[in-house]
Amino acid sequence: MATITKVSPLAPAAFPKLPVIDGVRFATVEAGVRYQGRTDVMLAVLDPGTSVAGVFTRSATRAAPVLDCQEKIGGASDGPAAILVNSGNANAFTGHYGQASVAAVTQAVADVTGVAVERVFTSSTGVIGEPLAHDRILAQLDALNGALSSDAIEDAARAIMTTDTFPKGASAQVDIDGQRVSIAGIAKGSGMIAPDMATMLVYIFTDAKVEQSALQAMLSSQTDTSFNCITVDSDTSTSDSLLLCATGASGVDATGNAAFAKALNGVMLDLAHQVVRDGEGATKFVEIRVSGAASDADAKVHGLAIANSPLIKTAVAGEDPNWGRVVMAIGKSGAAADRDKLSISFGEILVAENGWVSPNYSEDEAAAYMKGQELVIAVDLGLGDGQSTVWTCDLTHGYIEINADYRS
Repeated sequence: MATITKVSPLAPAAFPKLPVIDGVRFATVEAGVRYQGRTDVMLAVLDPGTSVAGVFTRSATRAAPVLDCQEKIGGASDGPAAILVNSGNANAFTGHYGQASVAAVTQAVADVTGVAVERVFTSSTGVIGEPLAHDRILAQLDALNGALSSDAIEDAARAIMTTDTFPKGASAQVDIDGQRVSIAGIAKGSGMIAPDMATMLVYIFTDAKVEQSALQAMLSSQTDTSFNCITVDSDTSTSDSLLLCATGASGVDATGNAAFAKALNGVMLDLAHQVVRDGEGATKFVEIRVSGAASDADAKVHGLAIANSPLIKTAVAGEDPNWGRVVMAIGKSGAAADRDKLSISFGEILVAENGWVSPNYSEDEAAAYMKGQELVIAVDLGLGDGQSTVWTCDLTHGYIEINADYRS
């Protein structure tokens, strides 16, 4: 497998200081599932009464752990819960072997931790089509259970990485009726990113008390404007999973609380943006703002058409303000558009309007803008009030190098 040594130029300066979330403990270990010399398995154990919500890939070739998690979400919620994640092997397209691995791992975690098997959730990420060497995981469960700690969330973020160049974390704190509740989340993801649910692997924890159905509704709604609005390469994974866990340890009921929902949305957006910033080979972070569409849904269609265009992404990599490619992407998207009402801007630079290049457009000014690491492409369709924002990155030789060697 390709070795990733260079940290993305778009990476944050350091892993953020995340608040300890009462009611959840973490541990990691080197199990050698595929990688050598690095942690590759993470275990999280959550207190009794924790509510667990989840969203998952809509891929028709979903991995065995995804199918198992989907069956369990919304089930029993009284006792403790556990999450086990391995990197290096996706346990996807592995037939009955994959199902057997999930059954063996979930039962073993249940036996070691005392968590009911119906409350054990697993995720796997990495190479598709190879049986999971789950015996290597089982051999480490006692060590994992014995090492559980409330302040090891950064270690957990590192253990779930594959081609990621940096671990991803985000947090928020909010006061509800004079009492503070905390939210902290981690994510992994770098390539095979074009979510159709949530994306990659994401785990978010809060000490707030939220009833499971309300937590699920909140997560599903906010996914559409965060993780479902990012793309690196237009490919949706077989293993995408997002779990949101509310331990209730703070004693503060955040069910239906607007401030809590806003704080959660901030954490989800932060993690989603970090995934884009770690896009395989990425050197540019691109925000695509679409307004004036016939509907919000149409705006999102246009935004994703722009974000997923290899021609646009390579032009961004080459720092070429080729606005004609944006026109192309809008025209092919399938959503309503009118050439003569369209306007396009790069940052504050009006590039095109009324079906033609803007009379004040300066190619030199636009080329200078494209040299930045953080870019905005704005499109107004002139048709209505629909709007959407999508985030992506450029497409460079680095992406090809990483994926040409992925299984080597």
